[in-house]
Amino acid sequence: MNGEKMEVTWNPSKLPSEDASVSSDRGDVQVEVLVKSQSTVRRTEVRTHVLALLDRHSLIIGPYKWTEFDDDFLTNNVASVAVVDIDGMAPLDLKANKLCIYIFSLNDDGPSTLNLEEEEELSAANHWLLPAAEFHGIWESLIYEEGIKKQLLDYVSTAIFFSDKNVDSNLVAWNRVVLLHGPPGTGKTSLCKALAQKLSIRMSGRYSYGQFVEINSHSLFSKWFSEVESLTAARNASQAGTEPSDAIRVVNSVLTQLDQIKRYPNVVILTTSNVTEKIDLAFVDRADIKQYIGLPSASAIFNIYLSCLEELMKRQVIYPRQQLLNLEELDTMGYIESDVTGLSLHLQGIARKSTGLSGRTLRKIPFLAHALYAKTSVLTVESFLDAMDKAVVHQLKEREKLVSCS
Repeated sequence: MNGEKMEVTWNPSKLPSEDASVSSDRGDVQVEVLVKSQSTVRRTEVRTHVLALLDRHSLIIGPYKWTEFDDDFLTNNVASVAVVDIDGMAPLDLKANKLCIYIFSLNDDGPSTLNLEEEEELSAANHWLLPAAEFHGIWESLIYEEGIKKQLLDYVSTAIFFSDKNVDSNLVAWNRVVLLHGPPGTGKTSLCKALAQKLSIRMSGRYSYGQFVEINSHSLFSKWFSEVESLTAARNASQAGTEPSDAIRVVNSVLTQLDQIKRYPNVVILTTSNVTEKIDLAFVDRADIKQYIGLPSASAIFNIYLSCLEELMKRQVIYPRQQLLNLEELDTMGYIESDVTGLSLHLQGIARKSTGLSGRTLRKIPFLAHALYAKTSVLTVESFLDAMDKAVVHQLKEREKLVSCS
């Protein structure tokens, strides 16, 4: 754990039966419906109009989102209807699949903060009500190797399913603890927030709201222990005399509380770490999922850059709009669009050159490209790709300087 321990809970009060269904079939098509915060319409009405929309536009390719509607009811009450978590770009007939529709609104309140003492501005934890407007869109922006996000969703789905079935956790063990580990800047903390948001949406028919509590381990320990890596620092270091003896009691207390949390079916613990070797093995053993989050591959980098470019084209920072496609994905499907090959190959080359950069750095590249190398405020795709190429080279040189000085 490198500074944060995230706890996700859901309020157990049930919503009205009109939207109480929660699918456990992972082959279903997932549809997320964002209702405008000022709307007061019943969810049954929203569902009826959404089903009519999907019936009229039943053939889609890949994930798809509607933000404009040919239905006044949807225009007035719904911000978006999104078919999500679709793998690949193969055509999909919605009429031939079971649809799981999740209807939700966003909480516009920011986080509330818990301080250790009134006279000190030392934040111990931040707390959000979910789904939170602040977390909206994070899940889609995170691009990893195939299957990581789905695996985490499936884990929590199974944990809830086993709880529903009253499976004895003493006989079939699961602790509702997830450990995400890997190098800095790979989006581990963002993934925790995104996963909590996604779960609150998927369980919107079951619980009236979720809660996300972010515990700042660094702040907790900086008051007493100066530099202690985390709440779960390896106890052998403390026993060897290299850490305060109080740290042993803290780690033991954390482990005890984790065991107690197993009694509550609506709580999941999400943790992150940059240095897993410093975590107590007893904690690592309690984690059901130990997921490595590494630096993105060239293909993942291409998709990260592609999402950035699409946003800039949407905002007309890049104009006119032109289409770029992931040639590797297209090639696996047996065809390549010749009219976009040149631009796509250029972006593919930039992505390969960017290998080794963290996700955090990659999403800064378009900004740096415009700030350092744009000759005009609005650029064509070709000009912007040239600027991005230069920005990547600049970033790699700066990284080399930092490494040589360290």
